[in-house]
Amino acid sequence: MSLKAQILEDIKLAMKAREQAKLTTLRMLSAAIKQKEVDERVELDDAAVLAIIEKQIKQRNEAAIQFEQGGRPESAEAEKAEAGVLAAYLPAQLSEAEVVVEIQAIVQAVGATGPQDMGKVMGAVKAKLAGKADMSKVSGLVKAALSK
Repeated sequence: MSLKAQILEDIKLAMKAREQAKLTTLRMLSAAIKQKEVDERVELDDAAVLAIIEKQIKQRNEAAIQFEQGGRPESAEAEKAEAGVLAAYLPAQLSEAEVVVEIQAIVQAVGATGPQDMGKVMGAVKAKLAGKADMSKVSGLVKAALSK
């Protein structure tokens, strides 16, 4: 079952179980997926859906921080709860050691020799580790690997 189909199935289950918070979050995710498909006139695959989920989680986390700074802890908690619902659709995250091993293999595979090859390596890393690691942290690890 594709990720998109799983989300639609979970929307139906949330409706039946009357889980309003989960239902609302999943409907917003479904709307974001449909909007992307309409805008680009394509059928999204699981990798593209994962990218949308990651973006939605990042937005929720940033909103939670803003709400906390603004003195609205109840709104921050709601945003964190939504991020938690969305995180359930991400694959298991790799540990930092596993990410470093993957980066080293990719550096060898593309024949990267220094920081000037950052773009080549990051392109391959994004394709391989999409959804499995935080790309902002991965970027730092790639920089460290290429500066040796």
